[in-house]
Amino acid sequence: MEFTKEQKKFINEFINEINNGDAAIFAGAGLSAASGFVNWKGLLRDLAEEIGLDVDRESDLITVAQYYCNTYNRAKINDKIINEFTTDKKGNINHQVLSRLDIDTFWTTNYDQLIESTLRENGKIVDIKIVKEHFARYIKKKNAVVYKMHGDKDSPHEAVLTKDDYDYYNTKRELFSTALRGDLLSRKFLFIGFSFDDPNLDFILSRIKILLEEHTPNHYCFFKEIKESDYTGKTPDQNHEDFLYDEIKQKLKIADLRRYGINAIMVNEYSEITEILLEIEKRIKRKNIFISGAAHDYAPYTEDEAKNFIHVLSYKLAEKEYKIVSGYGLGIGSIVINGALDYKLNSNYHNLDDLLILRPFPQIQSGKKTIPEIWTEYREDMISKAGIAIFVFGNKKLVDGTIVNSNGMLEEFEICIKHNVVPIPVGATGNISEELWNTVIKKISDFYPSNSDLHDAIKELGRDGISIDEIITNIIKAINILQKA
Repeated sequence: MEFTKEQKKFINEFINEINNGDAAIFAGAGLSAASGFVNWKGLLRDLAEEIGLDVDRESDLITVAQYYCNTYNRAKINDKIINEFTTDKKGNINHQVLSRLDIDTFWTTNYDQLIESTLRENGKIVDIKIVKEHFARYIKKKNAVVYKMHGDKDSPHEAVLTKDDYDYYNTKRELFSTALRGDLLSRKFLFIGFSFDDPNLDFILSRIKILLEEHTPNHYCFFKEIKESDYTGKTPDQNHEDFLYDEIKQKLKIADLRRYGINAIMVNEYSEITEILLEIEKRIKRKNIFISGAAHDYAPYTEDEAKNFIHVLSYKLAEKEYKIVSGYGLGIGSIVINGALDYKLNSNYHNLDDLLILRPFPQIQSGKKTIPEIWTEYREDMISKAGIAIFVFGNKKLVDGTIVNSNGMLEEFEICIKHNVVPIPVGATGNISEELWNTVIKKISDFYPSNSDLHDAIKELGRDGISIDEIITNIIKAINILQKA
C-alpha cells in the first residue's frame, strides 16, 4: 500500500522509539476482535436484555454492568468472562507482528490471554501483572512485561467491569496507576484496538490526565476514517445525516485526544493497521544484515584481496550501525568477526553484541536429528531475524579435492525468499553468488522494490572488472536505499 505522509511520519518515529527501547503498546478490545473475541457490547448484550435494556442504545456500559449486579449479582458476569474468553483461539497477525518486535512493555484492558501467549510462542519470557501481588515478584531474563490493568479471564471475580470496580480502582489496584504513570512519562505508547467508543476509555484518559497533568509525552493511536459508504439501512437522507454527525464527532474526538498527548494516525480500513505494523517490522529487520558466504577458493581474487574485502565490508556495516548476522562459514566467519571487532575497538563502541551475531554451525551429531536437519533449522532461525542478506563467494572442497558450489548457500537463498529477506548476491565473487546474481538480475523487479538507483547498484555487483571498493560502495548504497524502500 502507499502510505500517507502522516503514516510515514509515524512509522519513522515509532521505529526510532523501538530501536531506542522506549516503545510500548496499549491494547484494547479491537486488537483481539480479529481473533473472534467479543467487545464490551457483545459481552453484556444478554445481561442487558435480562434487565430490560438494549445494549445498542446505551453508551455507558459500565453502568449497565453495575445495574445488572444491583439487580442480581456478579456471578453471571464472572461466568460470561470465563466462557467468552476461554478458548483455544490464536493471536491474529497484529498480535504476531507486535510480539516479534523488540517491544518489552504491554498494557491491556483485555481479559483474554492472546498477548502473553503470542509473546511466548515467539520465544519470549513474559512477566504478567494481573493483581498487586505480582508487582512483588521478579522474573529473571524476562523479555516483556504485560500489565493486565483490568484483570484476566482466569480471575473474573477480580476483573474491572462495573462502576464499583472503577470507583475502588486506585484503592485496590494503585500499583497499576503508579506503574502506568511511570511508563507514560518514560515511553512512547501506541494505543491499538481502541474504537474510542469503548466505555473504559474515558477512565483511561482521565487517569492519564490526572497522573501527568500537562507533562504527557506524545503517544499514538489509530483511527479509521468515517466513510459515507459505510452508512446503509436507512433512507439516503438519514444515512447522510448519521454520517455527517459521526464525522463531526470523530473530528472532535481526535482534537480532544491531543489534550492527552495522543496523536491520531488515520487509516481508511483496519487492514491498513496490519500493513503499517508489517512495514515497521520490515524496516527494523532490514537493520539486520545476514552475510552468507563460504570459500575454500577465493578466485577470482587473491586470498588477501578477498579477506580484505570481507573485513572492510563488515567494518563499514558496523560503522553504519547495522547488525551483522552470520553463520561461521568456511573462510568467511572469522573475517566477519575481525571487521566488526575492528570497528568496535577503533570507535569504542559500547557493545559488540549490538553489531554482530555469529552462530557457529554444530559439527557433531547428537540427539535424534541429523546434522543436515539441524543446519536447516539453524539457518531458518538466523535468517528469519534479518531483513537483508549478502551472498559472497560460495564454494567448498569435497573429500576428493574437487571444488564445488556451496549447496548450503543455495539453501540460505531459498530461506531468504521464504522469509521476505532481500538478497544481495555479489556476482563478481563468483561461484554460487554469481549464479544467484544471475537469478535476481533476470527478474530484478520480482526481488527488489521499484527504485532505479537500487537496481543499478545490484547490477553493478556482477560487472566484469569491478573493484573491491566499488563492490562495497554499491552494497552499502543498496542497503541504505532498502532502509526506506
